[in-house]
Amino acid sequence: MPRKVKRLGVWLGDDLIATLEQPRPYRITCRYSELALGRWESNSPVLSCSLPVGTRRLDALAFCRGLLGEGRALDYMAQRANVAVNDVFALLAHFGRDVAGACSIFEDGSTPASREPQAARYDASELEREIDELPDRPLALHDDSELSLAGLQNKILLVALGNGDWARPIHGYPSTHILKTDDLRYPGLIDAEAACLQLARAAGLTNISTDLRDFGETRCLIISRFDRREGAEGPPERIHQEDLCQATGTDPTDARGRTKYERAGGPGFKALAELLSEHAPDAGEQLDKLVDVMTFNVLIGNADAHAKNLALLHEPLGSVTLAPLYDTVPTMLWPKLRADSAMSVAGVRSLEEISVDDLAIEATSWRYPRDRAHELAGRLIERVAAAAEVPGFHEAVRELVLSRAQRLLSAH
Repeated sequence: MPRKVKRLGVWLGDDLIATLEQPRPYRITCRYSELALGRWESNSPVLSCSLPVGTRRLDALAFCRGLLGEGRALDYMAQRANVAVNDVFALLAHFGRDVAGACSIFEDGSTPASREPQAARYDASELEREIDELPDRPLALHDDSELSLAGLQNKILLVALGNGDWARPIHGYPSTHILKTDDLRYPGLIDAEAACLQLARAAGLTNISTDLRDFGETRCLIISRFDRREGAEGPPERIHQEDLCQATGTDPTDARGRTKYERAGGPGFKALAELLSEHAPDAGEQLDKLVDVMTFNVLIGNADAHAKNLALLHEPLGSVTLAPLYDTVPTMLWPKLRADSAMSVAGVRSLEEISVDDLAIEATSWRYPRDRAHELAGRLIERVAAAAEVPGFHEAVRELVLSRAQRLLSAH
């Protein structure tokens, strides 16, 4: 039987900012530390918009679930930790050192300084072997892997060493990149995702870099983590962020794991707009960007822009801005994938039917000017269409984007 953990410390860098407790099974509470209470104003969104700074205990189960893997990855994590798959508290005690965002989670009495995180260099054959074994060992977990990342795709967390070399993070060393393998059910998916990330960069909607490589017979996409940056000295630095499920306190396992979708009770664009209006330093600028993000996902035919694929940056801590786009799959290229948008636009779900007028009407529900939404949507479509026409660009994505751009603009 694993040792029972009573309390977990939540650290941001060298600061203990909160404590997690499990008063009874399947419940987790969060209480901010005296340091946090003295540093940030009451109701500030430091750890999460759903966990505002204050003196009372807060329900943190939804936020904590969002730090863990999903599907087979979660099952495998529970197996390795010898705990129940729904024991979120015990799983975080085991795998909470390097998670999405900037927080690190340690058992009570332990500190980041008590560990010896390190990055173990891969040679080419070792990394290829890790990739081959992903179906049986999700996240390439080892006994010294104290990491977690949400999502259903096969992936490995990596540390960039420079000169094209990669390393495995050990004992919570901050990973810098994510390696995804192509989906055998939908060949070419990661190439299309990389192409759409290229378009998002051209539109100013992401800073993520991409690298497509073949390891043996496996096609892989390596992307930089937007919640990491190069440290002045020593390990990479973490940047805090959370996905929209966490920010709204939505448990992603409710409704049989489908509450990340609006139609199953999850948050939509309006909920995201409300958080930006309340907490962003420049709400107008962020709502402009949200119009662009919404338009971009409609334009590329991405039906999977759900509440776990849209996120908020907490930088500086105590405020929020939209995170760079990071999961941009043009699902319409695969007829077997869903064709209805994960978030409705003015009540319209079909990506074939959403118009620029619908985008503008949706924005007005955020108390945003309709004319400005029309203008921004048109500009974004033109910018992305132009970027898709550069020589050598992904042919299928180019054809999809240009066709959809023509339809959207002709009715504009």
